[in-house]
Amino acid sequence: MNKTDVKQFRYRDNEMANRIVDELRRLDLDMTIMHVCGTHQDTLVRHGLEGMLERVGVHIRQGPGCPVCVTTPREIQEIITLAKNGVTVTAFGDMIKVPGLGSSLEEAKGKGADVRIVYSIDDAVRIAGENDDETVFMSVGFETTSPSTASVISRGPPDNFSVLSCSRVVPPALQAILEMGEVRLQGLIEPGHVSTIIGTKPYEYISERYSIPQVIAGFEPLDLLMGVLMLARQVDQGKAEVENEYSRVVRVEGNTRALRLMDQVFELGDVEWRGFPVIPGSGQVLRAEYEEHDARKRFEDILEALDDMVFSEPEGCLCGEVLRGIIDSRECPLFGSECTPVNPVGPCMVSNEGSCNIAYRYGGT
Repeated sequence: MNKTDVKQFRYRDNEMANRIVDELRRLDLDMTIMHVCGTHQDTLVRHGLEGMLERVGVHIRQGPGCPVCVTTPREIQEIITLAKNGVTVTAFGDMIKVPGLGSSLEEAKGKGADVRIVYSIDDAVRIAGENDDETVFMSVGFETTSPSTASVISRGPPDNFSVLSCSRVVPPALQAILEMGEVRLQGLIEPGHVSTIIGTKPYEYISERYSIPQVIAGFEPLDLLMGVLMLARQVDQGKAEVENEYSRVVRVEGNTRALRLMDQVFELGDVEWRGFPVIPGSGQVLRAEYEEHDARKRFEDILEALDDMVFSEPEGCLCGEVLRGIIDSRECPLFGSECTPVNPVGPCMVSNEGSCNIAYRYGGT
């Protein structure tokens, strides 16, 4: 057994899992909590933790934690429009099948558009350096992926390279969820990846202002079960604090170098999230000194045609409600029938981090 196997075993110990569940049962709580991470959702469903927790009175909803899913219909249409106008488009694989207005990047590629799947922004920069064609990278994600984009932009990429920034930051979305009040929550499980970058402090004002417990958790089954237990103990004791279950990775101060780099390249803007109204200070916008690499500035004449369009969810799609935690994926009438991973109607069925995709993969119809 190698070191990786040993570590994995430590966080998948059945005896310890049963002890945690017994403690939750003893607390005798009926609570609803939310997490904002696709990897957490995958762990919960794949390892059968959802049902286990339901039986002891813990109900978990996935919030807006899938980067592909929260990308808005307009943003999807922006990148499709660029592809259809002769721009070389680079994007992560999950973005290729997300439906726009009647088409997707996959369909645009099938009709001759130059659409490339990349695994990092460095792949996109390499593509731009190998030819003179205008090349755009669709930057999607949260604080986890933004530092790599900021690093490339700060170093000075090729002149023919630009970024369509669809990147967002998590804490303002948490505040929006609580302000909207559509789901009564007793706790929040915060994403380990994001927290590795931002640390623990950005969550503190949320607990202080809304009197809600929060726990930053890792991604193994025992991480999540322990995170739930820590929340349950806070609820039982009437506390509302930020605790760090993932202390083996997450530090209070976060990754200070990455934070400085993001602040150098991006400023925060007011942007929509799929299923949400505009969330103040939640979007990462390239600063004015880097606007030559801002695709929205560079191709303003092409993209201005979208200003007169009306953007909405595909007919019957309830991805917005799923992302706000109002419904479970299986409550969407399209789930598993009209909407499947092969023929997705909405992005929650496209991305591997999407609640619908996860529910379908591990449970079928």
